Amino acid sequence: MNFCTRALASAAMLFTVFAFGQQAAQYQVTESDFVAHNFKFRSGEQLAELRLHYRTLGKPARDANGRVTNAVLLLHGTGGSGQQFLQPQFADELFGPGQLLDLSRYFIIAPDGIGHGHSSKPSDGMHAHFPQYDYDDMVFAHHLLLTEGLGVQHLRLIFGTSMGCMHSFIWGETYPDFTDALMPMACLPVQIAGRNRVWRKLLMDAIRSDPDWKEGEYAEEPTRALRTAESLLAIAGSAPLLMQKNLPTQQAADKYVADSIESRIGSLDANDLLYQVNASRNYDPSPHLEAITAPVMWINSADDFINPPELGIAEKQSKRLKKGTFVLLPISDKTHGDGTHTWAAAWKEYLQQILDQSPHRAWSGEPRDSNSRSAAPSLASQ
Repeated sequence: MNFCTRALASAAMLFTVFAFGQQAAQYQVTESDFVAHNFKFRSGEQLAELRLHYRTLGKPARDANGRVTNAVLLLHGTGGSGQQFLQPQFADELFGPGQLLDLSRYFIIAPDGIGHGHSSKPSDGMHAHFPQYDYDDMVFAHHLLLTEGLGVQHLRLIFGTSMGCMHSFIWGETYPDFTDALMPMACLPVQIAGRNRVWRKLLMDAIRSDPDWKEGEYAEEPTRALRTAESLLAIAGSAPLLMQKNLPTQQAADKYVADSIESRIGSLDANDLLYQVNASRNYDPSPHLEAITAPVMWINSADDFINPPELGIAEKQSKRLKKGTFVLLPISDKTHGDGTHTWAAAWKEYLQQILDQSPHRAWSGEPRDSNSRSAAPSLASQ
């Protein structure tokens, strides 16, 4: 996950809970919406209009046939939005002149997933009657945005953080020829189980069991449930070394709980959060990792509570990738737990490697029929 880098001082608190006020302001950002009509979800539900919000930076470069050749897709984490990539610890390390994603060379696309940011979500009005989307729906919707909304039939890179990391593996299996390279950060390509599932289930149960939730039709937010949810998010997204450094005394830790966690409850919507966490329920790309043909630079950090290295899952699964490299970042002053994915100084050397090792592959053939799920079946949750 990635709940937007809620910062503990400078520490990212989970799933990218970011500080919106610290946006890198010197970049020209274009924001817009794409509307997918009669969007069908895997659950069988349908929306007449699905709104997908997105940001772009830089300009598309085109080949002799008018096809975009320099597009990079940035995928955020659970509870976040594409806005996270405008934080200075990401943008100022990558988007400037001569940097790895120099905006004079690349066309950056940073969308909001279904249920997140300014895209369609339960709190828009449907509440608990909003379709039960999952990760496959979210990837399929972004594929529509690219191919039908932006006219992009091929990507130079997919860079995904936390939930976006998981989406990267789904992209690699479902659309194996769509990108030159994948850079998933902060996830595991297996079913969510063990401790990772337990804390998510505790969070969802806290919302559903709160009488004030009222089956999703509340007039006021169920504060007790959200307090429990935010507490779980704070632990799941914590970085132990950084937290110990920034909260060295009992008084400091208690003040953090009183000031930070309580204040963030007001920014949450219970239905949105419930749907965001529940979207991972059928994620499991492990049966088909060999279907990924694009080069993969997969990075986790050793202080990630959500994806703990002691499980040994990454080392085992990475061997199944045809062109995959797995890197485990050691705990340091540069790592921020699950939120390390947004701190480019900790890993940008590996971004350099994957760009150097994955030359642009020319797009060939006709785009898939994006109006039919059967034209691009997801392997990730079959």
